[in-house]
Amino acid sequence: MIGASIPPWEPQPDVWLLVAVLACGYWIAMVRLGPEARATSRRGSTRQYVAFAAGVVGLWVAADWPIHGIAEQRLLSVHMVQHFLLTMVVPPLLLLGIPAWLFRLIVRPGTRTFACLRWSARFLPALVIFNVALVVSHIPQVVYTSIQNGLVHFSVHVLLFTSSLIVWLPVVGPLPEIPRFAPLTRCVYLFTWSILPTIPASFLTWGKTPVYTAYASLPRLWGLDPIEDQQIAGIMMKTGTGLLLWALIAVTFFRWAAEEERQMRRAHHQDVRDRAALGSETRSP
Repeated sequence: MIGASIPPWEPQPDVWLLVAVLACGYWIAMVRLGPEARATSRRGSTRQYVAFAAGVVGLWVAADWPIHGIAEQRLLSVHMVQHFLLTMVVPPLLLLGIPAWLFRLIVRPGTRTFACLRWSARFLPALVIFNVALVVSHIPQVVYTSIQNGLVHFSVHVLLFTSSLIVWLPVVGPLPEIPRFAPLTRCVYLFTWSILPTIPASFLTWGKTPVYTAYASLPRLWGLDPIEDQQIAGIMMKTGTGLLLWALIAVTFFRWAAEEERQMRRAHHQDVRDRAALGSETRSP
C-alpha cells in the first residue's frame, strides 16, 4: 500500500527498562561501587562518560519509536539503519565509555568466559563471528520470522549486538589483557571488515526482485516501492559501514604516521645533542 503512515507510537517498556538498567548500573558502578571506586584514579574521564551516554542514547533511538516501528512494519532500509546503529555505533561507544577496572569486573579475567572472549577477539575469529551473525540475520526466513515474532526479533538483535562487541574489542577495547591491535594491523583488520559486508549488500543493491518478500507485502512509506527500498538498504549497508571503517583507517594511519615522525625527530634531536656533547668533551683539555 502506497502512502501509508508511520506506525503509531507504542510504549516499549522492555527498551526503557534496558536503557534504565544500563544508565543506572553505570552510574552506580562509577560512583557507588565500593570505596576503591570512589578514588579519583578509579573513576572514568569526561570522555568516557560522554561516550557511554551517547551509546545508551543510540541504543534507545535504535530500539524505540519511530525507528523500531518503521523497521519492523514498513521499510527494509530503516531496518538497515537500525542494524547499523546496533552494530557500528552503539557497541564502540559503550566500549569507549567503560574504564578498564569496570570491564574487568564484568568479564572476570581468569575465568573460562574471559578466556573464550579473549580468543574470540582475535583477528580471524572476530571477523568470522561478526560476519556469520550478519549473514544469519539476513537470511530471508530469519528476517520474515523476526518480523512476525517479537522474541526472534529480539534474539537477532542480541546476536548482532554481541558479535559487534567482540569485533570492536581489538579496535577500541579498554583492557590490556585483550590488547588493541597495533596501528598497521588495525588498518588491515578494518579494511578486511569493510570488504565483507559488501557481499550481502550487493544482493540487495542489484537485485531485480524483492529478496525479502515479507517487506514487499508491508505498507509502504514515502512512495518507495519494494525494489527501491531494497536498493537503498543495500547502499546504506555498503556505504555506511564502509565510510565509517575507512574513516577509522585514515585516522589510525595518520596518527601512526605522526607518532612515527615525532619519534624520528626525537631520535634525531637526541643524536644531535649526543654529537654536540661528544664534540665538547673532545675539545676540552
